[in-house]
Amino acid sequence: MPRGPVDMNFLFTLGELQRLVRAYADRQAARYGITRAQWAVLAKVERFEGMKQTELAEQMEMQPITLTRLIDRLCENGWIERRSDDSDRRVNRLYLRKAARPLLAKLTGLKSELTATALEGISASDANRLLAQLEAIKENVRNAIADAEEDTKKEPRYG
Repeated sequence: MPRGPVDMNFLFTLGELQRLVRAYADRQAARYGITRAQWAVLAKVERFEGMKQTELAEQMEMQPITLTRLIDRLCENGWIERRSDDSDRRVNRLYLRKAARPLLAKLTGLKSELTATALEGISASDANRLLAQLEAIKENVRNAIADAEEDTKKEPRYG
């Protein structure tokens, strides 16, 4: 349902915001000798220590070779380690190394700085409302994707 100016500007503004936040986060993460992508991997490994490398690639919607390169760099820096799975030698599980903990503490502070910069001039109640609205938008799009996938499965195949 078209909504006038919102319909014309919403997706463009959302995309531009994402691009700007990524660029700003990249620049700020570089202060700690890390890229935004490496930071994202470290944060996921911290939350789900022991997860399989393949699971991480799926969760991050990243090509396995791209993730492998990121993990290689993180291993070289001494921030994470791969360990073989006890039940399947082909599987690598990912764990934080002790050296990563101080870096992650600094990056948590950086995340707070980035958020404060982005939300400057916006009240806490408006920021909470915005977050709830963005979550609702995300769910709407997720449902639309699921519906489209279901419709595709129902379509007859010719050929």
